[in-house]
Amino acid sequence: MVQRLRGSAGVAQRKRRLARSHGLCERCPDRGRTTLAVEVDHIVPLDKGGTDDDSNTRNLCKSCHLEVTAEQFGYKAPIEGRGIGRSGRPTSTDHPWNRDR
Repeated sequence: MVQRLRGSAGVAQRKRRLARSHGLCERCPDRGRTTLAVEVDHIVPLDKGGTDDDSNTRNLCKSCHLEVTAEQFGYKAPIEGRGIGRSGRPTSTDHPWNRDR
């Protein structure tokens, strides 16, 4: 298992990696948009043998990160707006419980 940096060293590593793309998502320009990156994603996931080197990372917005993760791990398209409301019901409009019957 790959050891990841924790604490202030991990924060510094994340800041350095995000600065590489000026804090912007690296996939969005291919789609004709500019979006702030919020995730440092591993191109080859650590769970699949990837390294924690800078060369194996890319900066992604939340939407792109959800899509890439779904593809890498064989999930269906990601559900947007995940979460549970105070009622205990899922907040996502595309969750089966919230669809019209």
